[in-house]
Amino acid sequence: MMILALDSTENTAAVAITDGKTLLGSTVINAGKSHSELLLPAIESLMKASGLNYSDIDLFACSSGPGSFTGVRIGVSTIKGLAFGYNKPCIGVSATEALAYNFIDFDGIICPAMDARRSQLYNAIFLSDNGSITRLTPDRTIPASELAEELTSYDGPIYINGGGEHIIRKAAEGNENVMPTNEILKRQNGYSVALCALINYENAENKDGFTDLALQPIYLRPSQAERMRNGEKE
Repeated sequence: MMILALDSTENTAAVAITDGKTLLGSTVINAGKSHSELLLPAIESLMKASGLNYSDIDLFACSSGPGSFTGVRIGVSTIKGLAFGYNKPCIGVSATEALAYNFIDFDGIICPAMDARRSQLYNAIFLSDNGSITRLTPDRTIPASELAEELTSYDGPIYINGGGEHIIRKAAEGNENVMPTNEILKRQNGYSVALCALINYENAENKDGFTDLALQPIYLRPSQAERMRNGEKE
């Protein structure tokens, strides 16, 4: 199964093409430019380098949130457009779950942490064991101090990544189970999105449900505009 997968939920723009679990090509850009500038050129370049046409893709996938409201919308709308245009299935995966797949070759507790602003993190906890990722908590917003306290309840190695990695690492200072994280594993990775999407797609009972209409962004809290409309302060 040919998969085109992308992630634009944080600052990193990540794109990958896989044939099942085999990586054909991957691009990761963290240049501080907007995803509206980076994402489509990165996809086009990778498709050309891989010698593929969009009609060759069997499944379009993206991280559908949580994350930056703008980034999530751009990623989801891009995949929805491609899936609709080529009449192919598409799937959204949790951004935290995709980040957890960066550590699929490690055994231990995985703690993706994305900066949600307002002293909060987007987070979920996973267990990586013998090449399998198991979710232990739902996606949520959580203060760094509360998450750091929760991590003290886990034994064995703990791996942290995501745009809020530095925040939780500081909050969890003194927890000897927290392992160093290689720079390349901290950021979003299109291959991890593709792998997560493939497993979720293969395990789904109703594959007819993976349509562009069904794919929607995942927001864990109201957008800034909605909060301001309701009279909340930033």
